[in-house]
Amino acid sequence: MNLYITSGTPEFMESIQEKYSKEEIFLLHGKGNSLLVHETEKKTVFQVPRKFEVVESAGKFAHNGYFVLHNIPISDEGKPIFEYLYTNLTSTLEKEPGFIALRVLKPIKSDVYVILTEWTGPNSFDVWQKSADINFDKLADKQNFFTSAPYISTYTSIESDEH
Repeated sequence: MNLYITSGTPEFMESIQEKYSKEEIFLLHGKGNSLLVHETEKKTVFQVPRKFEVVESAGKFAHNGYFVLHNIPISDEGKPIFEYLYTNLTSTLEKEPGFIALRVLKPIKSDVYVILTEWTGPNSFDVWQKSADINFDKLADKQNFFTSAPYISTYTSIESDEH
């Protein structure tokens, strides 16, 4: 299974989603931009997507959630370690209140892995993050593990006036 992500203005992303309404495409709104997420076994309808292989999957995406993308730029040397440590998250997440879905994404033409989770809201994610063992700082001391600093981006599947 592959997952494709493209970004742009909310209006443009909405027009793509409407054009391909028969596809399972999720529209996510963040601060400054919107994303379309397309999970499929087939080719994507996006012209210039970021392409990922889904290496772990749990749950089914909903159309009304809070999405968190942990973006983790990993060196070639660090990829096997990262995949070993972070492709068994399902068991720790499935019992968490507010958890909806997880995808651990291996980049096809990039060094940025993505741990994509969906929650019922930001509070559910915050509670899990404070209790979870998904701390990338413990890897930071490993030489040449990251190619740059990991970061988090958040999105909702409902556009708000804040965005």
